[in-house]
Amino acid sequence: MAASQTYYIYAAAESEDEISLISFDASSNNGEVVKNIEVGEFPTETEGPHGMRMGPDDGYWYYTLAHGIPYGYLYKYKAGTDEKVERVQLGMFPATFDYSPVTGWFYIVNFDLHGDHVPSTVSVVDPVEMVEIEQIETGVMPHGARISPDGLKMYHASMMTDEVIVLNTVTLEIEKRISLSEEKHQMSNHDHDTMMHSSDDSGSGSMDHNPVAKPTWVHPHPSKPYIYAAGNGNDTIYEISTDSWEITNEWKTDKGPYNLEITADGKLLVVTYKGAGRTGIWDIESGEELANLENSRKVTHGVVISPDNRYAFVTVEGIGGEAGSVEIVDLEKREIADVVEIGKQAGGITFWKME
Repeated sequence: MAASQTYYIYAAAESEDEISLISFDASSNNGEVVKNIEVGEFPTETEGPHGMRMGPDDGYWYYTLAHGIPYGYLYKYKAGTDEKVERVQLGMFPATFDYSPVTGWFYIVNFDLHGDHVPSTVSVVDPVEMVEIEQIETGVMPHGARISPDGLKMYHASMMTDEVIVLNTVTLEIEKRISLSEEKHQMSNHDHDTMMHSSDDSGSGSMDHNPVAKPTWVHPHPSKPYIYAAGNGNDTIYEISTDSWEITNEWKTDKGPYNLEITADGKLLVVTYKGAGRTGIWDIESGEELANLENSRKVTHGVVISPDNRYAFVTVEGIGGEAGSVEIVDLEKREIADVVEIGKQAGGITFWKME
């Protein structure tokens, strides 16, 4: 029963260079920091742990260190003892990532905040050997990497070209793109390639982007042929059929939907509203927002849901010198059960285990 469960999650504080291990006792609605783990290589610099994920057997946890010069890294730590094992260099500003059980590899989007808005890459990494196998060119400012339930597709958003992009995890080829901008829905791959490789008048190789949706996250339904994309720029959640590759529904939301997570039973979609400082709970079948919860501070960021569909764990960055927080959302009662303060700019989060 949920009341006898203790849940454990890891959360990153990007401006603190710190990962916090947090426990939540469901019987008392009490969350607390078990330990803080200092990360990074240079104590005098802010290096920015960003995306987080457990490994395939939950024996290790991984995070991307975003602010490398110029490249970032993927780090591997032993779960529980929290000892650093290894790191591997990636592209510029590696952000979110996911694991395919078919290939045994991680797929990591390199968000690339540096310089011109040009196509970036997806890094493919063997998490056992900690080697980068390949980098595949993709869209501009890719984010929100998630693997399909069958492990064969990697979905991610291209923020500055208003696209959702599909990478074949086996062939390592980009298979499909769909535009979320209304005027570009009919854009062909040829048209897209022309746009992506054109230069501006200055000859610098940068592109003139006018994104509308500015998608930041993509999440596949666990059992139905749909994916859901967060339109951070136009306050919209897009439902996309993976059978027809058409937008089948659009839900207007609160300000700035940023991260998405779907419960394992496929019933609920939890949305973090970065601009509003709130968290939304949506019924996927009806397309109705069941609850819109105010977070304890501004800049709501990441979300992960417990495997029993009972709780969502949400990171909230805070502003200025405020601490960040992990806020535990009771999905049955549709209320915030507890708030745990961690380091500044709380962002990446991953679920470890239940006891």
